[in-house]
Amino acid sequence: MRKLLAVATLVVVGLLLRPLPGGAHHGWSWTTGGNIELTGIIQSVRLGMPHGLVYVDAEGEVWTVEVGQPWRNERAGLKPGDLAEGVEIRAVGQPSADVSEKRMKAERLYIGAREYDLYPGRD
Repeated sequence: MRKLLAVATLVVVGLLLRPLPGGAHHGWSWTTGGNIELTGIIQSVRLGMPHGLVYVDAEGEVWTVEVGQPWRNERAGLKPGDLAEGVEIRAVGQPSADVSEKRMKAERLYIGAREYDLYPGRD
């Protein structure tokens, strides 16, 4: 009975520790490692955890731009309403390694002449 309980415990712990589907994109491993610039108009915004998503129309293609967690955005100087529908934005960051995805992880954002450095020291 102890062996059965030990095996059952290991199985449950193993299931709890495995990565969740869809969670693998967090971090930078899904990107190319090189930066691009993307300029466009914000179509919609979803801020929150684990990171914010800004949907940007860049020359007729809608890109998903991942910004930082709420604390990271605030530390960079972003205020409520800065990332809003209709605002022109320039994002510098790493695009998805999957070229069919129009998605990037932003390192820096520019709204007007103001720079918001989400990941200081990253190039």
